[in-house]
Amino acid sequence: MTHKNFDAIVVGAGMSGNAAAYTMARRGLRVLQLERGEYAGSKNVQGAIMYANMLETIIPDFRNDTPLERHLVEQRFWIMDDTSHTGMHYRSDDFNELSPNRYTIIRAQFDKWFSRKVREAGGTVLCETTATELARDSSGKVIGVHTDRAGDVIQADVVVLAEGVNGLLGTRAGLRKTPKPENVALAVKEMHFLPEEVIAERFGMTGDEGCVIEAAGTISRGMPGLGFLYTNRESISLGIGCLVSGLAATMEKPYDLLDGFKRHPSIRPLIAGSEVKEYSAHLIPEGGFKAIPQLFGDGWVVVGDAAQLNNAVHREGSNLAMASGRMAGESISLIKSRGNPMTKQSLSLYKAMLDKSFIMKDLRKYKDMPSLLHTNSRSFFMTYPQLISQAAQNFLRVDGTPKIEMEKATTAAFIKARSRWGLLSDAVRLAFAWR
Repeated sequence: MTHKNFDAIVVGAGMSGNAAAYTMARRGLRVLQLERGEYAGSKNVQGAIMYANMLETIIPDFRNDTPLERHLVEQRFWIMDDTSHTGMHYRSDDFNELSPNRYTIIRAQFDKWFSRKVREAGGTVLCETTATELARDSSGKVIGVHTDRAGDVIQADVVVLAEGVNGLLGTRAGLRKTPKPENVALAVKEMHFLPEEVIAERFGMTGDEGCVIEAAGTISRGMPGLGFLYTNRESISLGIGCLVSGLAATMEKPYDLLDGFKRHPSIRPLIAGSEVKEYSAHLIPEGGFKAIPQLFGDGWVVVGDAAQLNNAVHREGSNLAMASGRMAGESISLIKSRGNPMTKQSLSLYKAMLDKSFIMKDLRKYKDMPSLLHTNSRSFFMTYPQLISQAAQNFLRVDGTPKIEMEKATTAAFIKARSRWGLLSDAVRLAFAWR
């Protein structure tokens, strides 16, 4: 039996999929959302950062019942070698505002809440269902999906691909290429459980205030990578992510990297006495602007991680996912209200909305940053952190050695470690990439 009951099918119930499904359902469209997990979020056990502004645009009163952990008042940035870290942190009471800007969340709980909102808005959510293939008409237009359930095609005017960075549906259909290993990172995380008051004391927090630590350096063993620590109410999300290409080239095991990170002298005291209950792995798009695939076509659009919409420079992913899902939902709803077909020409409205938004403006501005960090990764993630630590020790250690000799030793170390491009050249190129 062929079903033709839906204006739109959304494949995936993560940040972007839920945002798209909710936006369309709220506007009266008949929406079917397919999720392969037992429930939305069942495959997301990790913690994450949620940017309030993007969700507030979709659900203005979300704070009334969303499962939020802590609102973030402090951000720490660390450059690490094997025994130390050099860092800066920013903390402001301004973040204790009435409507905080950033929160830590547990994705399993958050995605489940968002999926419930989709149902409340009138959407149909079908879990434990995998979309196996896109269905097309004789002209090649996408008209629905095949699933692993019994029955024929489930038809709809448009399909929203929100299946994640490694989603197979769009790849099998030839709508996009398999992401290159150098454009995808594999992040592994553990959830360390501690009493709420212990977490607050260790990080100097009161009430539901929270802190985030992001770290780079020798912890990634020369590969482009980032370590992170998020404080939740009664747990700490601790993880590290590296490019898949780096992991393949070095044969490093992701869990070994995570084990080294959590045993680092700067991290170990923060998680001492914790109970590890959950471990997860997650693919993250890292290719930036140059890796974005075709975003729309006859009867389909792609959103979120599946569209490589991730700002690696500012570690922003969830806000781009929600914003792109919302814009896809708004553009489809507008096309539907005009009575126009879901052709490639009509759905170009989605891309036009993205181009005018912060998403494309930011990704375009930092389009050269991924290649810069990847090209000379050993300098950025091994040599420079070690030199920074050595310079700090030479400045702070007092042992009778004349300071001028220590300064000469530091200068000599920097000169000796100069890469093919040189330290100064790296700094200039990095500055231009940021600009």
